[in-house]
Amino acid sequence: MRPLDRPSSHLRAATLLAALALSPLAPADAADAAETPQLPTAETFRFESQRQTLTMRYRDVAPTAPANGRTALLLHGKNFCADYWRDTAATLAGRGFRVIVPEQIGFCASDKPERYQFSLHQLAANTRALLDALGVERAELVGHSMGGMLALRYALLYPQTTTRLVLVNPIGLEDWKAKGAPYRSIDAAYAAELKSDYETIARYQRANYYDGDWKPAYEALARGLAAIYAGPDGQAYAWNAALTADMIYTQPVVHEFERIAVPTTLIIGQRDRTAIGREGAPPAVAAALGDYPALGREAARRIPGARLIEMPGLGHLPQIEAPERFRVELLKAFELAP
Repeated sequence: MRPLDRPSSHLRAATLLAALALSPLAPADAADAAETPQLPTAETFRFESQRQTLTMRYRDVAPTAPANGRTALLLHGKNFCADYWRDTAATLAGRGFRVIVPEQIGFCASDKPERYQFSLHQLAANTRALLDALGVERAELVGHSMGGMLALRYALLYPQTTTRLVLVNPIGLEDWKAKGAPYRSIDAAYAAELKSDYETIARYQRANYYDGDWKPAYEALARGLAAIYAGPDGQAYAWNAALTADMIYTQPVVHEFERIAVPTTLIIGQRDRTAIGREGAPPAVAAALGDYPALGREAARRIPGARLIEMPGLGHLPQIEAPERFRVELLKAFELAP
């Protein structure tokens, strides 16, 4: 494999942030979007990992109400960046929280190394190092999609510093390989990632995230992601996307649910059908994957003391599809009055 083109960190970060700015967050209610403040300017955390210096970008959102001494950590999904947490960050900051929104190594405006041993353990350790640098001892985690899978691993590694888990349509509620979804090599995944554009991204999201539905509110997220693939950082982004897809497939957390020792709430959009490996699976296997109503109930049964909030009519991104409904359930999960 030829070496990947790697623009400077500042150029790559500027390019990605500009691409995302072209497609601002667009919840279902346009007026709601206009009222939601932007996240603050991204800050930089530099650290040593696997014999290299890496740069993680993050947002540090100050409370907009009297500070309550609590910190919320928002963990993004595989196909998302920090900005889609804008409304959630504003909601929690408005209740006195400090809100930290990192972009993981391999994603968005953070570094995308050519050689890195990606694991959920490593990303959790990177995130813990960021919180240590910011002086945050304990945090309440909100994880969406892959971020939910990472939040579970983080809570298993750092239970004494994890106050709460809120899992929003997390992936990893099933073991895809155990159910018969075929493995795809990193090279094959990379070749597929290089073909990503708006049409392929929108087609995937329509089928998996929204159960065949599509609204203008969903377009901005797809176009923002497509702009990254089309930009000067696209090749490195595709390579890291292939590496992290392998991480997700090969490192299930579903078999460790009984070990979760922190208060946990699952918020599950009932129309979500996201599943890793469905595309190459036999029809009968593909049809059985990503049954989020059943997966959410089973996870809530197995995670000690977990609470399940089902959101009928919504898919993989309830915080984007119905922001006002999601705010109500989010505050309930934090044991706050709506």
